[in-house]
Amino acid sequence: MASPALEELVLNSRHRLVRGLKQQKASADQIEEEVAKLLKLKAQLGHDESKQKFVLKTPKGTRDYSPRQMAVREKVFDVIICCFKRHGAEVIDTPVFELKETLMGKYGQDCKLIYDLKDQGGELLSLRYDLTVPFGRYLAMNNLTNIKRYHIAKVYRRDNPAMTRGRYLNSITVDFDIAGQFDPMIPDAECLKIMCEILSSLQIGKFLVKVNDRRILDGMFAVCGVPDSKFRTICSSVDKLDKVSWEEVKNEMVGEKGLAPEVADRIGDYVQQHGEVCLVEQLLQDPKLSQNKQAVEGLGDLKLLFEYLTLFGIDDKISFDLSLARGLDYYTGVIYVAVLLQMPTGAGEEPWCGQCGCWRRYDGLVGMFDPKGRKVPCVGLSIGVERIFSIVEQRLEALEEKVRTTETQVLVASAQKKLAGGETKACLQLWDAGIKAELLYKKNPKLLNQLQYCEETGIPLVAIIGEQELKDGVIKLRSVASREEVDVRREDLVEEIRRRTNQPLYVC
Repeated sequence: MASPALEELVLNSRHRLVRGLKQQKASADQIEEEVAKLLKLKAQLGHDESKQKFVLKTPKGTRDYSPRQMAVREKVFDVIICCFKRHGAEVIDTPVFELKETLMGKYGQDCKLIYDLKDQGGELLSLRYDLTVPFGRYLAMNNLTNIKRYHIAKVYRRDNPAMTRGRYLNSITVDFDIAGQFDPMIPDAECLKIMCEILSSLQIGKFLVKVNDRRILDGMFAVCGVPDSKFRTICSSVDKLDKVSWEEVKNEMVGEKGLAPEVADRIGDYVQQHGEVCLVEQLLQDPKLSQNKQAVEGLGDLKLLFEYLTLFGIDDKISFDLSLARGLDYYTGVIYVAVLLQMPTGAGEEPWCGQCGCWRRYDGLVGMFDPKGRKVPCVGLSIGVERIFSIVEQRLEALEEKVRTTETQVLVASAQKKLAGGETKACLQLWDAGIKAELLYKKNPKLLNQLQYCEETGIPLVAIIGEQELKDGVIKLRSVASREEVDVRREDLVEEIRRRTNQPLYVC
């Protein structure tokens, strides 16, 4: 009989073989054959998986959130939701999974990143990849032609996670969309204004919003001589210009995608340009682009958009960038990306940028679901809050800033033993009045321990009850920060706490 060490060595060798085949993308039959051999070997060696050491961890590309991290998230969401409501948005929700056919054919090559579920009762289901396609289905199913809505929920993508940059396999997405027939570019401009308000309010650093239009891209490819069949694949190459050099992008288009070198050079003359409204006007006079109907329509809308952005006072945060080519199959017009700019913090460090939000116009999506093909013009934005969470957390850690994980306004403390439940009655009075109050779960806690608890958790006030306070019908209210104490009549306690914490009247 082989030693346990030798058995483990043989098993590890088989495991490496299977992993290698998967990495090399070998045929499914070959992988299945080797997996069967591995399972057979385990059975022969009496290898029981249940006896192996269980590794307690979250799945790859996911994470837990501590109370401190959740407190940060809530503050971020408060800023975002407040902005949405200020602009008149309603909130909706949709199922976490959809019929597979609802999602397929909407994301181009990204369809391979969709999580499919096992057959459940005869329906083929998939986890939602974004919130926009379910929104389009929602509009068509309910015959809605006009709504301004926001939706905050988790989406699921089988992508390569980069957790230090806020990229996870399941992540929270924040969407804001305006559906309906309106005058051109007004809803688009409001979406840009909303994103600028949110990023400025969160104080996460400098940002830039890049804009382009799918019609300009398609027109540009047409006049440069790109075959119609290669539009989307060349689009994906151009979109890499924010990460790699033009030479690398050109080599990919020519060497891997079969584009003629002279066509690639003509594309390069355009996509390396970026600027403000003056670039739009310049391209409207371009001898080639000005002859393409799609490009002229897109440039005309961008010129109008910049007029509204100037009125909204955010034109200095916007850049017209011809290399911006990202977008899913249902995007039809103007596209936008918000990029955070983080400057170097040390010698030799390169600045990095990260996308934290995008916009899109998708006038044809609802028509894909409507039996009669009726279109509902839509424009909206998505905020990459996971990346924002990561940046805010890093900033707070660098500043060593303390984050409160509760909203308790006052701790009801007892000063002596055997007070006949005086502190419990006082706490009940505060709860009934809508005051956020706590008391320690001990019959006779030491007053010092109670005061230390307040300092550790950031509770600003302590309501102290002792024998003398019970006799006099008062409660001693102490400020934890200043240590100042004042006697407050029991019937005035609620009002005094409200005054000190600036809390409005409680309405059930």
